[in-house]
Formats: sequence, structure tokens, C-alpha cells
Amino acid sequence: MFPMLTVLSMFYYICLRRRCRSGSRGEPLGGRRALVDLGHRSSVPVSVEVEQYAKEVLDFSSHYGSENSMSYTMWNLAGVPNVYPSSGDFTQTAVFRTYGHWWDKCVSARTPFRRTPPSFHSRDFLELAFEEQVFPTAVEVLETYHPGAIVQILACSLNPFTQNPPTDVRWEVLWSGEPTKVLNPQARQFSPSIRPLSFPTNLLRVEVNSSLLEYYTELDAVVLKGMRQRPILALYSMPTIHINDLSDGEDDLTETGSGALCCRMNASDHKQSHGNGYFDKLPYELIQLIVSHLAVPDLCRLAQCSKLLQLHCCDPLQYVQLSLQPFWSRLSDAALSHLQPRCTLLQRLSMSWTGNRGAITAAGFCSFIRACGTSLVCLELSCCHYLNEACVEVVCETCPHLQELDLSSCDRLQPQAFTHISRLARLRRLILYRTKIEQTALLSILTFCSELRQLNLGSCVMIEDYDVVVSVLAARCRNLVSLDLWRCRNLSERGLGELVSGCSFLEELDLGWCSSLHSSSGCFQLLGRKLQRLRKLFLTANRTVCDNDLEQLAANCPALEQLDILGTRMVSAAALRKLLQSCPRLRLLDVSFCSQIDTRTVQELSSLFPNVSIKKSFTQ
Repeated sequence: MFPMLTVLSMFYYICLRRRCRSGSRGEPLGGRRALVDLGHRSSVPVSVEVEQYAKEVLDFSSHYGSENSMSYTMWNLAGVPNVYPSSGDFTQTAVFRTYGHWWDKCVSARTPFRRTPPSFHSRDFLELAFEEQVFPTAVEVLETYHPGAIVQILACSLNPFTQNPPTDVRWEVLWSGEPTKVLNPQARQFSPSIRPLSFPTNLLRVEVNSSLLEYYTELDAVVLKGMRQRPILALYSMPTIHINDLSDGEDDLTETGSGALCCRMNASDHKQSHGNGYFDKLPYELIQLIVSHLAVPDLCRLAQCSKLLQLHCCDPLQYVQLSLQPFWSRLSDAALSHLQPRCTLLQRLSMSWTGNRGAITAAGFCSFIRACGTSLVCLELSCCHYLNEACVEVVCETCPHLQELDLSSCDRLQPQAFTHISRLARLRRLILYRTKIEQTALLSILTFCSELRQLNLGSCVMIEDYDVVVSVLAARCRNLVSLDLWRCRNLSERGLGELVSGCSFLEELDLGWCSSLHSSSGCFQLLGRKLQRLRKLFLTANRTVCDNDLEQLAANCPALEQLDILGTRMVSAAALRKLLQSCPRLRLLDVSFCSQIDTRTVQELSSLFPNVSIKKSFTQ
């Protein structure tokens, strides 16, 4: 066993290794690494540098636009700039679905996972393929509106255009940083200093966090510059230590071909032993509390210090909540297999963004869920493209207590897979944003999952008749508090009337870009009278919203906190003032492209109501 001094030394060693891994934030590391940072671009002859724009957008987590158009979609990032160097709100750019802290303050906000590494800031991502593989010398992102959201840029060893992809797909961080708030919303060219790579790449991933921004960030194009031949100075770069590189020859450690995420705990390790200094005098619960502050890779490292610490680091109570999303680039079937003995008490699991391009197979996922999913109440699987019908079926068979399921942007999941979800009778939160769920499967879910409180059907383009859907919702899910119908274009006034009459407890309702709704029918006034608990209402891009609608909200919805009426032509400054006076809790009001509300009016109202963030976008 290790004495106390050795344990502390191991802690110091862990911290040192972590610093080596995260030295991309502009901190000089000295020695050879400092030499590489100074020469990352100047060492390369300009005459042989290749400059290319993105050829194709391969994947992304969300976008503001429609699945059937190009306005505000991530697909606008392919090719040459459409807007730059102009600044402002343009439909030809790529825009993510959310910004700021507003979505975190809603009823539908997800509960954060404990133990998320403080260095993990990403909330959205996009992946871009370029024509030619190069050794990167620079990456330039053209931000045309509210810049500052980019927190990480990565490169992949895989060539997405080859027929025979390599078995070992590697992702390396070119640059990482923290979320920033850029006061100037004007266009800029973001080109951070990047690390040298040991392999050529034509696949980049950009990760963003818009939580500090005042409005939507907009991206116009991405430029990859690089050399066809490996620059000489790249040979001297300091090796980066990743969580999958941790392995050694000890008998009590698991070794795999790609390195081990976790160590194996032998039966003999359960025996209490001595020789751990003052750790032997600490109560078991106190050591558990100390260890509970470590992220999964650090638990794996600490478990290698001594059998006592291994016992604590492998205790299933340390894995009641487990977010693997921060480690999406390193997670594999083997890592899931080694985690299984620790996760017997698992209740909340996030595997969002993980396992794509063969890192995790459907069989590996099913094996893990069968072994660890019986107590799950929350499962997040956003952007997991390895999922198939068998995976969803296993989840629904194995996890009878599941209350939260997130399948957002699983846009490659077959429509028939969703039919199994109706077996999860205890579901309270279901996120189906950008999925291909069809109407028959959704009606079955709503019929049997009557305890639903939060439902997201944003951009579900395969649903034929939303009037039928909301009619069943009103009859079966009467305790619904949050409903997202973003871009559900065939919802009519009749359907909305049934919805607000049957689901009177709604606190959050997103009807953004539901263009088939018309204020002249009185549907929005009825909404205001029926939903008196309303805290968030998005009527984005409905040009018919008028003063009478706002008067009903002012008279009946005193708890209103967020209102988006972007694009209406029929709301006056007087109606806005009355609303602001009647809704003291209002904090967000979006009046962008409202033709009767000019910048001067916004400035006057902002001075009168300083607690309200009034949004008015611009183009120039």
C-alpha cells in the first residue's frame, strides 16, 4: 500500500498530466512546446500552403433553420462566404438553435450532471469536410453576427470521402478556450493559434457555447489552411496525454489495444488493507465525498494509486450519475465494457455525441444498457448516430423506470424505432427534436405515456397532421407544462384551441415559425385567456400577431418571463409598453424585424424597463 506522501504525489502527478493535456489555452509550457507555438505558421513556406473552404457539412447538433430550406441552416457553411465581411442578421448564414442563458431558465431546461469537467464548455457542434487532407497551419472561422461562441476546434484523422476508413479514428484538439462575451456584434475573422498535428486532416469539428452572448451567433464560412507535407517543426511537438492512453502492466489494471478508460477491480481488492497513512483513519463516507468531486478519467487515474483508493473509485455509488458526453471523442465499446461493473446503480446517464463513425456499435450500446440500465430514470442520447431500432427496443425493455429520454438530432434513426417508446409509461420528459418520428408512433406514445410533462417536437418533419397530435395531447397529457412545436407548419387554429383548452397547465409553449396560425381567428387571444400560468411564449415569425393578442397576454399572464414576436408587422409601441407594465417578471422580449418597432422605441423601452432584455437584430 502507498503511504500518504505517495498518494499526494500521485495527485500532483495527475494534475501535471492534465495540464500537459490542456495547454492549448495560450499558457506557455516551455521547452520544445514553446518553440512549436512560436513557429506554428511562420515555419511553413507560404508558397506551398493550401487554402480551402468546407466542401460539405457532415453533422451538427442543432440549427435555427428548417430541415427543408437553406435559411439559417448549418448547410450554409459549405463553400465560399455568402455574407462576410458584412455584419448583421442574414438568412444565408449558419445559426444554432439557442443563445444566452434564456433556455437554461425555462421549465424544459435539463438538469446538469454532477462531475462534468470544468474544462468542458461545449453546447453545440458542427462537423465539416474539406476536399484535401493537409497538416493544418491555420483555421479561420468567419463570424458575421455576435461572435465569441467558439470554444473548441478539433481535427480528425479520418478522411470522410474514402471507401475504406481506418479502424483507429483519432480526434485531436487544435485549439480550445472558454466562452467569451464579445461586446461588439460586428463581423470578425476568428483565427486562433493552433497546435501542430501528427496526421493530415480534412475533417474539422467546431464546438460552441453561446451562453454569454446577447443574441444568436451567426457563422458564414470556415477556412482550413495547411501543408500537403508534414512541417518539420511538427515533429518536435510535445505528446498529448488522453484518457484513452492510460494503461500499464500492473496485474490489477485492464489493458486494451487502444488504452483503458477504466481499471478492473479484482475480488481481492474489496479486502480492507492498511499502510495508507491517515487515509486509513478517515471514515469511508468522507473518502467517498472527496472522491465524488473527480471526473471519470481522474477516477480511473486515482484508482491506480492504491487498493484502498481503487475500492472507492470503483464503488457503484460514485456512478449514480454519469455523463460521458465530455469524452465523446475517446469513448468506445471497450470503455463501456470496463465501466459496466461500476454502473450497477446507475440512474442518470448521458451518452450524447458519443460513438459515431464506428467508435461505439449498436451491440456494444445494447450490452451496456442491459447490464446497467435497470435503474435508469434519465437517458440522454443526442446525436448518437449508431442507434438503431434494436437499441431503442433494448432501452424500452430494460429501463422500465425511465422518466427522461433525449433523442434530439438522432436524424438517422429509422421511423419504426420510435414505436417502442410507448412502452415507457413513466416518461415525463421526451425530446424528439429533429428526428424522423412519424405520426402513428407519436400518437401511440401520447396514448400510453400520459404522465408526460415536457415534450419537444421541434422540426419533426415526418408528422403529417399536428392537429391530430395536439388533440390527443389535450386528451391524454393534461398535465403537460412544456411543449415545443418549433417549425410545425401544419398546426391550425382549431388544433391550437384544443391544445390550450386541454393543457391549461402549460408554462412554456414554442410556436415559432408555425406559419399556418392566424391571429384573425382569435387563437392567440384564446391562448392568452386559457394559459394563465404561461412563463415562456415564442410566436416567432408569425406576421399576424397584433395588439389585441398582446393585450390578452398582459391581462391574463402576469407570470410571463419570455416572449418572442419576431417578424410581426402589427404590434405597436403602445401595446408593448402596456405588456411591459402588466408583466413585471418579463425578462426577454424579442421584437426583431417588427416593422412598427424601431431602434429608438427599443432604446426608450429599455430605459423604462431596465430588467427586460429587449432584442432588436440588425443588418448592414
